[in-house]
This record gives sequence, structure tokens and C-alpha cells, in this order.
Amino acid sequence: MGIAYTRWMKRKKLSQHFQNVLKSAKRLADLESASAVVLLSDRVFDFAAVKKLLRGTPLLVASDDADVQAAVREDEIDLVVIEHEPQTRSTQVSQVLLEAIADELLQSGDVVVALYSAYEKDSCDTISIIQLAEQLAKLTSRDLQRLETQVPLETLRIVVDLACEIGREGREGKSVGTLFVVGQHRKVMSLSQEQVHDPFRGYAKAECLIRSPRVRESIKELSQIDGAFIVSADGVVQAAGRHLRASADVFVSKGLGSRHWAAAEISKATDAIAIAVSESTGTVRVFQNGKVVLRIEPMGSNMKWTDVDTEQPDTGIKAS
Repeated sequence: MGIAYTRWMKRKKLSQHFQNVLKSAKRLADLESASAVVLLSDRVFDFAAVKKLLRGTPLLVASDDADVQAAVREDEIDLVVIEHEPQTRSTQVSQVLLEAIADELLQSGDVVVALYSAYEKDSCDTISIIQLAEQLAKLTSRDLQRLETQVPLETLRIVVDLACEIGREGREGKSVGTLFVVGQHRKVMSLSQEQVHDPFRGYAKAECLIRSPRVRESIKELSQIDGAFIVSADGVVQAAGRHLRASADVFVSKGLGSRHWAAAEISKATDAIAIAVSESTGTVRVFQNGKVVLRIEPMGSNMKWTDVDTEQPDTGIKAS
């Protein structure tokens, strides 16, 4: 039918309620000097009319629906394509913002106004003002816990923190890219080979624990060499400078190089978690089963890890 078929598709009319929400979003965007209004849409609207109501404030539309995506492209609005998967609105908003930064539609220091449906799917009923610098700095334990891996959370946290430090700081004034593979170390070692002389070979296990500040500083220095760091689930650095030679059917986004392909393939071929640091941007990508499951943009300061406490529901039953 071609791209133009959406012109014949019935687009949902902008209700007076939705128009009022858009006008409120415009006022907030002006007050907060927001870079854009980000609309998460599950319905095919007249997106040109939405843009007109925002009167000059840039509009980004995000959706996992193919019809919505076609309509957004046809109306020549910036589009953020998101994956269709069960997740909370909060998680979906975070995903949208990360995708928009990766596509260079937003910058990590921007302020945005986000519109989405928290209650009624057919109508946008919620407005959030989001400062991206703060949003991206808050990485909760839940982000790693949802990976459903046998690698302990403590080990993952340490490696992710270390990867973020390398991405943010580089080494000796130069940007550095590197790769960590965590868990399933025996299988990973069998699917890799020594690329350079291994600086960790011959050392006792106690001297290679990644929780040791001395070991982490050594890794920062060694991050300039080619190859991957192999870390066991219990946090022991098994090897450095390994050339990964796993082969798997994976898809990696355009613009990502061989390091990210290697990360995707090794995570697909094993149950390991691969963590790649981009040399050009400092972005950290966490791969599981061949896919990027978490992306962390470089920040000016360390991430703030926070545990989310939940209260047990009151069942009315008292402990004896």
C-alpha cells in the first residue's frame, strides 16, 4: 500500500482534553527551557496538529506500534522507535530517552517534557518534567536485577561502575574503549584466544579480585590494550587482552563497531554478560543474549546506585 496509506487511515481526533494537555506541556516547556516535548503514543494521531499546538517547541514521538511510526514519519516528525515488550511506563520513558540520546535527538544535559498515558491508553493524561542529567545518573539495582543472570549483583555493579569510569575518564587524556565479559568464564575462555601477553596470568586468585581497588586501577591502565577482560561470576579477573571468536546470529545497531559485535556474539553464544565501552562516546552498553539490555551515557560524576525498598502488603494477619 506504500507509506501514504496512513493518510487514509482514520487518525484519532485530538480531544479537547488532549489539546489542553498539549497546551500545558507547551507552557511548562517554556518555563523550564525544555529542549523538546516527548510524546509516547499508542494511537495514530494527527501529529502535524500536535506539533502545531506546541508552537515551535520541538516534538519527538516515541512508539512501538508500526502504524503510529508510519504516521509520524509521514508527518515529518522526529521518531524514536522502541521495542514492544511488557514493561512499566517509567521503564519505557527511560528507554525512550536513552534511544533519543543515542540517535542524537537529545543531549545528556537537556531538560524535556514527557507526555504519556499512565491510566487511559486512548488519551495522554500525564506530564513529567525530566532533567536528563539527573535521570541518567540514577541507576537502580532493579536495572541489573532484571537481567535474570546467575552473575551476582555485586559483581555486575563493580564491573559496570568500572566501565562507566573508563568511559567517562579515559586514560592519560585520551578516550578509551574496552570490553568486559562477566560470568561463564570457562566457556568464554574456550571461545577466545590470547591476543596480547596476559598480564593477569600466574597471579593467585586473591590478587585478581575485581573488588580490590588496586586491581581496578590496573584494569584502567590495561584498558588501552586490545582485547577483552574476562571476569568470573565471583569477581575474579581471569584474563585480559582476549580476542573473542564466538559466532552467533546477532543484530547490532548501525554505527557500532567490532567491539560491540564481539560483545553481542559472546553474550549470545554463552550465558555471559558483556559490557562494552565505546571509545568515541564513552557510552557503556550491557549485552545479554545478543541484545543491548542497558545503555548508560557518560556523566560528569559517578552513578548513584539506589536500592528500591518495597513494603509488604498488609494481609491483616499478625505474627504470633
